[in-house]
Amino acid sequence: QVQLAESGGASVQAGGSLRLSCAQSGYSYASRCMGWFRQAPGKEREAVAGLYTAGRDTYSADSVKGRFTISVDNNKRTLYPQMNDLKSEDTAMYFCAASDGGSWCIPDILQLRTFNYWGQGTQVTVQG
Repeated sequence: QVQLAESGGASVQAGGSLRLSCAQSGYSYASRCMGWFRQAPGKEREAVAGLYTAGRDTYSADSVKGRFTISVDNNKRTLYPQMNDLKSEDTAMYFCAASDGGSWCIPDILQLRTFNYWGQGTQVTVQG
């Protein structure tokens, strides 16, 4: 079983930056896809960015390309999105997600159905 715990959510001014964290724990640490999703009130959950923990490529939704980056520290089992130039439309609950182990997940890395494990979420509010 994989447990995920997000942290770092805050209220920031438009144009500001924020870095979230997602710590993974569980009985094993296998290479897998990990991603960030977000959900604003009244809207469906959508993909933000993802990566395969043993790969080099990262994948981002068009809405955040050029502003958000994603990285992983495998030693710390922690996933980080770095969010720059935040806009009011980035306001949402941000969720960390992990797939089952293996590289099969890469073709659908920005799809909700790829992920079986979810954190509780951390709130990001962008003002102004």
